[in-house]
Amino acid sequence: MAGNGKVIGVLALQGDFEKHQHALERAGAKHIQVRTAEQLAQVDALVLPGGESSTMLRLMEYFDLFAPLQHFCQQKPVFGTCAGAILMANEVTSPAQKSFGVLDIAVERNGYGRQVDSRIIELDSTIGKLEAVFIRAPIIRSIGPEVKVLASYLDTPVLVQQGMHLAATFHPELTDDIQVHRHFLNSLPQ
Repeated sequence: MAGNGKVIGVLALQGDFEKHQHALERAGAKHIQVRTAEQLAQVDALVLPGGESSTMLRLMEYFDLFAPLQHFCQQKPVFGTCAGAILMANEVTSPAQKSFGVLDIAVERNGYGRQVDSRIIELDSTIGKLEAVFIRAPIIRSIGPEVKVLASYLDTPVLVQQGMHLAATFHPELTDDIQVHRHFLNSLPQ
């Protein structure tokens, strides 16, 4: 079974979390939705979906989830896409906002432009050719020395990994391609 039988949580406060669940299912992984600290305690790894990072932060505060999620992200593998990547970053600009600070990257929110600037492109990556959907995507402006770039677009990293953490500024869950999800599952500790 993909993910070595580990249970993958998908943060289900806002955004396209169900698409991530479909991708994980197609990859053969066990998964559950996470909306509470009790559900978070049941999972071995977590997917932070795309959506509105500022809205997610408000919902985390409302449901007293920010601190448990930050603690989880410091201890266990996390895969963030778009807004999820913003939440993982060490530094967030345009505007600045709170984040978990577990991935040594600086991101600019909506760096590729507004909704009308959204695009679908084909990327060459270290894990294969990928179809990448960018929707009001953040730009990774800088990376730390421990961050490995798996794919770039316009000379900017768009898929990065640091140890047990993986982040994409695009939405792999919106395509039929499950290579990125499979890569995350294969990267999980034994």
